[in-house]
Amino acid sequence: MTVYDDLVGQGPVIEQLEAAARAGADALAGAGGGGMTHAWLFTGPPGSGRSVAARAFAAALLCPDLGCGHCASCHQVLSGTHADVEVVRPAGLSYGVRETRELVLRAASSPTGGRWRVVLFEDADRSTEQAANALLKAIEEPPARTVWLLCAPSPDDLVVTIRSRCRLVTLRTPPADAVADVLVLRDGIDPDVATQAARAAQGHIGRARRLATDEEARRRRAEVLAVPSRLTGLGPAVAAAEALVKAAEAEAKAAGAELDATETAALRQALGESAKGRMPRGTAGALKELEDRQKSRATRMKRDALDRALLDLASYYRDLLAVQLGADVTLVNAERARELRAYRGTPEATLQRLEAIMTCRERLEANVNPQLAVEAMTMALRTG
Repeated sequence: MTVYDDLVGQGPVIEQLEAAARAGADALAGAGGGGMTHAWLFTGPPGSGRSVAARAFAAALLCPDLGCGHCASCHQVLSGTHADVEVVRPAGLSYGVRETRELVLRAASSPTGGRWRVVLFEDADRSTEQAANALLKAIEEPPARTVWLLCAPSPDDLVVTIRSRCRLVTLRTPPADAVADVLVLRDGIDPDVATQAARAAQGHIGRARRLATDEEARRRRAEVLAVPSRLTGLGPAVAAAEALVKAAEAEAKAAGAELDATETAALRQALGESAKGRMPRGTAGALKELEDRQKSRATRMKRDALDRALLDLASYYRDLLAVQLGADVTLVNAERARELRAYRGTPEATLQRLEAIMTCRERLEANVNPQLAVEAMTMALRTG
């Protein structure tokens, strides 16, 4: 057992991080440590395990045995309770300069355990321009024992001045077979279910586990894959767009409601809520700030849910294109092979539909109204 056990299909990355952890230990002992640096950038497609790799590396840096996976330090890092590791997860659409400056101040403190002070910044690409500038200064002039672990889908998602000061760790999409093996061996999932979920998730381990264990998630995906057969005209296209957006809203609301309630209750208690539910004077601003953050998070969760639906839709047309061209590849949606073979159309038209889906994703990322963006896409996907 080691801290890298949850990294699936990332052998070269594990070797790179193990070597760096050894170099870090040498640096602490005053023996060089040339393979260690103070800033790292973990990149890779969604589901590849960027944050998993970064957390494992943090555990290895703080472990006396370089990531044994069973000592108290490893358990604390992996469970998120280690005093010398701060994990930053931007909940909303962006991460602002004020939050970044506060983070930089905390990162400058000395490690309590005498090894490293580690800041694991998930989705660092959500930093605003001003926040990125504040982060750059901290990376340019770091304290001797502070290590920054930044995560982003691609190096290009961060400003060049930051990525040029980081050592790059590139993760790949793990193969479906490896993901299925993890689901079977670690989660006890039936092999057939695991295989189908792994293919459907296209290498995204978390989504594969959710599809394998959550019937509602499978139902939502099936609804998305049924969209192409329903786009027979203008009316059905508009209706399909509305259904996709509402489904994303419902999924985001369900995922965020319990979290919002827990956060609000904890803050009200911390601010001194009375037994009758009254709040002390001067606390309205803190509650309003929390509400604003929760609204921003809800928007992000809705966008993420809608993007997952678009990727599922793209997988359908990817399979269709493979069937039309007679390509010898494994279908993501193999259970729909008969439907795909019966589909009428040309490869050129299928490519245009794939481009329409990718354009919709770009528009959503640029904050275009979701309903309008998805309606434009479903119009382009019409078969009639």
